Amino acid sequence: MNNIRNFSIIAHIDHGKSTLADRMLEITHTVEARKMHDRVLDDMELEKERGITIKMRPVRMDYENPKDNKKYVLNLIDTPGHIDFYYEVSRALKAVEGSILLVDATQGVQAQTLTNLSMARESGLVIIPVITKIDSPLSRVDEVKYEMIKLLDCHEEDIICVSGRTGEGVDTLLQEVIRRVPPPSTKDIGPKDVRALIFDFQYSTHTGVIVFVRLFDGKIKKGEQLLFKVANEKFTSLEIGTFNPQETPKDELTAGEIGYIVTGIKRPGIASVGDTITSASHPLSELHGYMTPKPVVWASVYTESQDDFNGLRQALERLRLSDSSYAFEEESSGSLGRGFRCGFLGMLHLEIITERLRREFNLDLIVTTPSITYIVTNRQGKKETIYSPSKFPDYGDVTDVEEPWVHMTIITPPTYISGIMQMLFDHEAEIGNSENFGDDRTSIEAMMPLRELMRNFFDELKSVTSGYASLSYEIGEFRKADVCRLDILINGEPMIAFTRIVSKRRVEEDGRKTAEKLQKVMPQQMIIVKIQAKALGRIIASETLSALRKDVTQHMYGGDITRKMKLREKQKKGKKKMQEMGNVNITHEVFLKMMKSD
Repeated sequence: MNNIRNFSIIAHIDHGKSTLADRMLEITHTVEARKMHDRVLDDMELEKERGITIKMRPVRMDYENPKDNKKYVLNLIDTPGHIDFYYEVSRALKAVEGSILLVDATQGVQAQTLTNLSMARESGLVIIPVITKIDSPLSRVDEVKYEMIKLLDCHEEDIICVSGRTGEGVDTLLQEVIRRVPPPSTKDIGPKDVRALIFDFQYSTHTGVIVFVRLFDGKIKKGEQLLFKVANEKFTSLEIGTFNPQETPKDELTAGEIGYIVTGIKRPGIASVGDTITSASHPLSELHGYMTPKPVVWASVYTESQDDFNGLRQALERLRLSDSSYAFEEESSGSLGRGFRCGFLGMLHLEIITERLRREFNLDLIVTTPSITYIVTNRQGKKETIYSPSKFPDYGDVTDVEEPWVHMTIITPPTYISGIMQMLFDHEAEIGNSENFGDDRTSIEAMMPLRELMRNFFDELKSVTSGYASLSYEIGEFRKADVCRLDILINGEPMIAFTRIVSKRRVEEDGRKTAEKLQKVMPQQMIIVKIQAKALGRIIASETLSALRKDVTQHMYGGDITRKMKLREKQKKGKKKMQEMGNVNITHEVFLKMMKSD
């Protein structure tokens, strides 16, 4: 165990974590040169397309330290940088003893750097400050060093400078990981006692659930009888091994190591993140696990065809075996049929999950407008938690509404402060402390309704600051909200997919914009379509989509005018009958266009 080092890389998004991991894999010869490619650990199709890490990835590297000529096992966990995947980061930090805090030499300390640092400190990890991209012509190493010294209260010689692209300084970094990160420790327990913490898992059609574990005590061998402590379910370890970076079978895992166990279990709900695996014959007490993540963004997901409903249920259950941070429950809608109300950690998380459902399970989906949780008190004094805008009580039935607020930190060059202040005012924010951070950086703290954060706040912030500002946030307490339900009616029928909860001060503007947009994107029907926005007990906006018309007399030439008049009268009666009986068809493309921001 003295020759094992477990560590992770944490950083703001796009600061070069996966590129640095590539160089480590190259230097330690974990991946053959002919198989090397960019972002080796990002093997999901969406990760490659978007250039971001979505799932954390563990990898084992064997490294001979030139300083003492000893061989070491380095277990690295590469983590995501986007704030929506903070739960992935928090789990990775529980499985290691040290962490590399990576900062881009061209951008400096960003908002998510502070959030990740805070999580690492709470976990009691050794922090190694590292500056990367030092080979960039835009790098400002001395300024960033000053920022990190101020942030970490460390010395300049504690900071290591590397280049993930060229590999400069990476050898030195590996040696410093060995020197600074402590080896894993174990409790003095019996030789047959085993305890391992599940920090992630995935599902295989052939072998069932595969759990990713950090072994804290004892040894685990292939064919051993083990127990999920929380689920109280026994299983046999069909295969065990480590990540090199692909799953590589081994005879045993020993205390301090990170690896995987093939359980053979194919039922959902047995394996869970944070559960303890122990020996079935000598069960031990549970290890300290993880808090259950709380979804902050909710959206209803339906299939275009109700025949695919069971397929959607199976897809959600299967996907939850590789991403335990989202929740779902069944619901039904008069216009859309049966579907699921799903909870996510943020807007990007929602986008990734729905895209995976479409790609990996070939489902045609309709996703409603995302919303948040509200606590509503009705006229009878009863409190109810509302997850879906369609369940929000009608105007007049509500006496009090509470909504979640967020504590946020924005780091920006001082030039853009005035624009940010105006934007914060427009989004109902309360501005707190601000301080200068480094030579040319200002940190602004603020509180804001989560509802407003979802209203294009990220995009507006990037636009106002020309992309230079960064944002991190955490969910705070519930406060009173001045909001109401906005319904969109199509020929008098409410369309639940378009129902939203909006601020009362902006409800007329939002209602008018939504009605106008729907009129533009909706194709003409055989009947006249009336589009209305309803809120506060009244119609606040209305648009009309004219019906498709056909010249029924185009084939007639000559003769008396009454011949044409008869045909037109007949068409008029048919249109009237169709208007009374006809249905409006809203295509999948219309839903998609309405869900996208203006």
